[in-house]
Amino acid sequence: MRLPRSRRQVKLILGAAASVAALAALTGCDLQEDADTERGEQLFTEKCGGCHVLTGAGTNGDIGPDLDLAFQDARASGMDQDTIEGVVQTQIANPRPADPADTTVYMPANLVEGEDAEAVAAYVASVAGLPGIEAPEFIAPEFFAANCGGCHTLGAAGTTGDIGPNLDDVLPGQSPAQIAESIADPSAQISSGFPDGVMPAYADTLTPKQLQQLVQYLQQSVGG
Repeated sequence: MRLPRSRRQVKLILGAAASVAALAALTGCDLQEDADTERGEQLFTEKCGGCHVLTGAGTNGDIGPDLDLAFQDARASGMDQDTIEGVVQTQIANPRPADPADTTVYMPANLVEGEDAEAVAAYVASVAGLPGIEAPEFIAPEFFAANCGGCHTLGAAGTTGDIGPNLDDVLPGQSPAQIAESIADPSAQISSGFPDGVMPAYADTLTPKQLQQLVQYLQQSVGG
């Protein structure tokens, strides 16, 4: 039976987890106890949030695995935080395809390295899949940086993503309704030169008020 994509992604993560758990048992050592989780959160939202769901960071990307789902199952199976941290570091250094049938690894290896990788791993391990973790308060600039900046350039946000259109170029002149539609249903109007299906639809992720706040932020950012 072929599993839904999100479940296949979880199985890949848990497979990596088993290897890390075995190594941890042999070495008997803890991972980075002094890692800077605050910096890890910042780096995660900037570098990873556009592709991964992680409630604690307020990110909703669906290109890569849902980290809450993956590590909720892992914690229920008895995996501890140190092992989860090791799994995340392993995946950062040597990411696997989102789907075993895929030939493309969507996530580049070593997106963060050294102490930055340690910080990201420690942060993810501290919140992923934990019961009771709530999304942070919605703040449009922070939501954009976490969920959109990895794919879009926006000068006011300091983001330089090039997977999707440069918003400084395409947003001026657009109405609030047009911008809202491109966020809620990106397949409704595809920008020339960019493929369909890459950007997630946020119709079910953002409340009407949050969508309005994000549209206002984008308009203000490009001088509208």
